[in-house]
Amino acid sequence: MAFQITIKPSEHSFTCDDGETVLASAMRADLMLPYGCRNGACGTCKGKLLDGVVDYGVHQKSTLSDDEKHAGLALFCCATPRTDLVIEVREVRRAGDIQIKRLPCRIEAIEKVAPDVAIVRFKLPANERLQYLAGQYVDFLLKDGKRRSFSLATPPHDDQLLELHIRHIPSGFFTDALFRQYKGREILRFEGPLGSFYLREESDKPIVFVAGGTGFAPIKAIIEHALYHKLDREMVLYWGARALPDLYLPDLPIRWQSEHGNFKFIPVLSEPRPEDAWTGRTGFVHAAVLDDYPDLSGHQVYACGAPAMIDAARRDFTQLRALPAEQFYADSFTYAAETEARP
Repeated sequence: MAFQITIKPSEHSFTCDDGETVLASAMRADLMLPYGCRNGACGTCKGKLLDGVVDYGVHQKSTLSDDEKHAGLALFCCATPRTDLVIEVREVRRAGDIQIKRLPCRIEAIEKVAPDVAIVRFKLPANERLQYLAGQYVDFLLKDGKRRSFSLATPPHDDQLLELHIRHIPSGFFTDALFRQYKGREILRFEGPLGSFYLREESDKPIVFVAGGTGFAPIKAIIEHALYHKLDREMVLYWGARALPDLYLPDLPIRWQSEHGNFKFIPVLSEPRPEDAWTGRTGFVHAAVLDDYPDLSGHQVYACGAPAMIDAARRDFTQLRALPAEQFYADSFTYAAETEARP
């Protein structure tokens, strides 16, 4: 049996399956409510029941007291509806709506997917979850007092293990240790989520994604979020790299293209090697977009990669292809003092 849930004051509504928590069903409907631990421990998801009955679920009594229940409050991460509900809770729609946290984490796996690229998966403590928007990043807080920024490559609905795509920067303090010393199980601290690179879902414009190298990471999160929530906007991904091995997850966007009629993948190599036997597109990745789109005035562009690529794309798309400047969203990987870059 499914129940109807209405959020005040937004008037958004969604269905919740029998036994499903309010938070889980809202996330499935792409309606983001505040949350932290997702297991009744932190109280971030606390909101008011205006009408209806819930099973409060397992939670810490210090987080939701009997007096608060009598006052109509509930923890939506563990409450399951018994009837249709009307609830009052703030919705998260902008990066500024989300609490920035400092948390410990443990590296669970380091997968070398290219000679200089590793996919790193890490886990938070049992009572913690990180609420974020697809496309945002985190800062690792290092012992020398410096920070290293890396984009989250996993969408919010798939947050059991968080994923980063990290390029090895020679002589980089953090990435040298990651590639040469870390074996997994290391404990690190980070701060996040950070950044304003995320999908503007209020628009229905077709999207052009432009990724350079490991700039694929946050774009991967955005695309997987969009496909999971069945957004029907036309999406095209241009992923640029130097040579074939630098397209370190080529099968993934190929699978997206085969499974979703509104998604297209165009890989572009700037310096393919003879052994690559490359017959696809070559040159600068943003130039491939210029070749394919004489007019971008009705599109949105999400670009992520090196500063030079971002600057060239912004300039050429707006000046030569009539893209409105406010429809160009970018995450530029800036270089730290020790030549490390994000992600």
